[in-house]
Amino acid sequence: MKRQNRMWRKVIFLAICTVVLAVFGTQLSFAQDATAATMDDIMGLKVSIDTSWVFLTGFLVFFMQCGFAMLETGLIRQTGAVNALLENFIDAGLTALVWWAVGFGIAFGADNGSGLFGTTYFFPGMAQMSEMYPALNISVLTMFFFQFAFAATASTITTGAMAERTDFVGDLIYSALIAIFIYPVVAHWIWGGGWLFSQGVHDFAGSTVVHTVGGVIALVGAWMLGPRKGKVWGKVNPPQNLALATLGTMILWFGWYGFNPGSTLGMGNPGLVGLVTLNTTLGAAAGSMACIFFVYFRTGKWDLPAALNGSLAGLVAVTAPCAFIEPWAAVVIGLVGGILVIIAADLVEKAKIDDPVTAFAVHGANGIWGTLAIGIFAVPGMLFAGPYAAGGAMEGQGGLLYGNASLLVTQLIGSASVIVYCAVTSVLMFGLLKVINRLRVNAKGDEIGIDNYEHGMSHMPDLLPPYDANAPVVKSPSKAPAVGD
Repeated sequence: MKRQNRMWRKVIFLAICTVVLAVFGTQLSFAQDATAATMDDIMGLKVSIDTSWVFLTGFLVFFMQCGFAMLETGLIRQTGAVNALLENFIDAGLTALVWWAVGFGIAFGADNGSGLFGTTYFFPGMAQMSEMYPALNISVLTMFFFQFAFAATASTITTGAMAERTDFVGDLIYSALIAIFIYPVVAHWIWGGGWLFSQGVHDFAGSTVVHTVGGVIALVGAWMLGPRKGKVWGKVNPPQNLALATLGTMILWFGWYGFNPGSTLGMGNPGLVGLVTLNTTLGAAAGSMACIFFVYFRTGKWDLPAALNGSLAGLVAVTAPCAFIEPWAAVVIGLVGGILVIIAADLVEKAKIDDPVTAFAVHGANGIWGTLAIGIFAVPGMLFAGPYAAGGAMEGQGGLLYGNASLLVTQLIGSASVIVYCAVTSVLMFGLLKVINRLRVNAKGDEIGIDNYEHGMSHMPDLLPPYDANAPVVKSPSKAPAVGD
C-alpha cells in the first residue's frame, strides 16, 4: 500500500512538473514572439517618423518656390512681373519631370566606383516602393521627392539674375539642362558618394551643391545675356513691389527650416536637429542686422531690401556648416554674410553685369563663404553629423580655429572644383542658346516689355494695360496759339 502511495505521489509530481514546464515554455515562446514583434514595430515606427519628417521638410523646401517667385517679382520692374512668375512656376514642373527621368539617377544612383555620376534610379517608380535608400530609414521614393525640391531651387536662382530679358523657350531649355547635366553631377560629387565626398568635402545642406551652383550659373547667364534695356550702371532700378519682396523673403526664411533641419533626413538625433535649427535662425538674424547697419552707415537710410538680402545671405552662408559649428560661429558667419552680399553686389555692378535681384551676391558669394566657413569653424568630432557627411579622411576633424588647416584646404578645393565645372558648362549651355537665338528675348520684347511680348498680358492691367499693336496712335495736341497771334 505504501509503495502504491509513493508511486501515485511520483506520478502526480511528474504530471505537475509537466504542466508547469508546458505552461512556462508556452509563455516563453509567447514572450519571444512578442519581443520579436515589438522590435519590428519599433523599426517600423522609426521608418514612419523619419519618412514623415523628410516629407514635411521637403514640402517646406518646395514652398520656397513661392518665396522665390514673390521675391523676384517684387524686386524687378512691373513690365517683367508676369514673366518672372511664370518662369518660377513652370521651372518647378519642368524640373520634376527631368529630375524623375534622369537627374535623380545621376545625382544619387550608384556610380560603380567612378565618382563622377550615378547610373541607377532612372525613372523611379513602383519597383522602388519598398526599396530603402542605403544607410537611411527612408525609401528611395522619399529621397527622390526631397531632393527634387532642392534641384528645383538651383534653376530658380538663375531666373532672378536673368530676369526681364530672357527668351521664354530659352528659359525652359536651360532649366532642363541644369536639372539634367549640371546640378545632379555636383550633387553626386558631394552628396552621392562621388569623388569630392571621398576627398572629405563637406556640405551639410547645400551652400555648395545648391547655392554656389545656382549663383555661378546665374552670374554667367546674366553676363552672356547682357543688361536690361535702359539699365544705368551704378543706379539700382526701384523695386516695383517691396511688399511682395518682403513676403517672399519671409517665405524663404520659413522654408529654410525645411532646407537645413530637413537635411538630417530623420529624427534619430533630435539634438542635432535642434542645433541645426538654432544655427539657421542665428545666421539669418545676424545677416539681416549686419546688412541693414552696413548700408545705414553708407547711406544714412534704413534700407528694407538690404535687410531682406542680408537675411538670405546669412541663411545661405550657414547652410553648409550649420550641423558642425557652435551657435556663436553661426552669428559670425551670418555677420560676414550680411556685409559680403553688399560688397559682392557692388563688384558685380562694377563689372557691368546686370543682376536685378543680386542673385550671385546672395547665393554665389555666400555659398562660397559658407563652404569655406566649415574649414574655419567646424568643431572637432562634429563632421560625422548628417547622412552626407562621412567624408573620408576629414571625418571628425576640426577647422582652422581648432588648429587644423587641412580641412579648410579641402573645402577650398571642393568649392573651386564646383565653380570651374559650373562656369564651363554654363558658358557652353548659354553659348548654345545664343547660337540658336534663344538666349535673349527679341528686340521687340525689349521695346514693349517682356510681359507684353512673350505673354500678351500685364501684372496689373488696370495700372499698366497690355500693349496693343493695333491701338490707334494718340498724337499730342499741337500747341495752342498765343492770344493776339
